[in-house]
Amino acid sequence: MSDAMTPADPEPGGAEGADGPGPLPLGVVRTPTGDPAVDAQLVRLADADHLAASGHLEVYEDVHRGLREALSALDRSPGLSGAPAAPGAPASYDTRS
Repeated sequence: MSDAMTPADPEPGGAEGADGPGPLPLGVVRTPTGDPAVDAQLVRLADADHLAASGHLEVYEDVHRGLREALSALDRSPGLSGAPAAPGAPASYDTRS
């Protein structure tokens, strides 16, 4: 036997090669929300389906950052009247005239 170093074993789910097929999609259904900023992040999640597990973290962090930005944008959007609600006032979702 040789003492020479051999390359590390390929990561399970890695690129297609002699060891078998590459990563397989999880098949998670991503239902559109109707909010373009959130829907763009759901589409970005699909990128993880084509990566080895070692690449998932970057995608998940990117999606998390995008969703946080979308939520922050909601906080910056003015209400119907443009004026902030009085402290302690209940939120009103009634938009009837």
